[in-house]
Amino acid sequence: MAITSTIELTVELDDNRVPEKLSWTADDGGINNEEAKAMLLSVWDSKAQETLRIDLWTKDMPVDEMKLFFHQTLVAMSDTFHRATQDEKMTATMKDFCDYFAEKLELKK
Repeated sequence: MAITSTIELTVELDDNRVPEKLSWTADDGGINNEEAKAMLLSVWDSKAQETLRIDLWTKDMPVDEMKLFFHQTLVAMSDTFHRATQDEKMTATMKDFCDYFAEKLELKK
């Protein structure tokens, strides 16, 4: 018997269809209707050999938090890339870019 798990995303939109509120639920992870200010979702379409994406953020997401969100996402992608490929050289290159990104945005002190 297959086990399934559901992750639910809820997006509340204003009259112009701009996200005002994002929330998510993942019962298996103990998350129940937790608010978020931004989300990036990528799904691989193997048939078309392309990435499908949903990138959303609320209109009250502060720019300084968006910069941190992107930096942390890039670092996490580097870690995921390494776990998936074991490619040490490219992972190091990606980490170097993450450091450069943080430096240029003055995220690290």
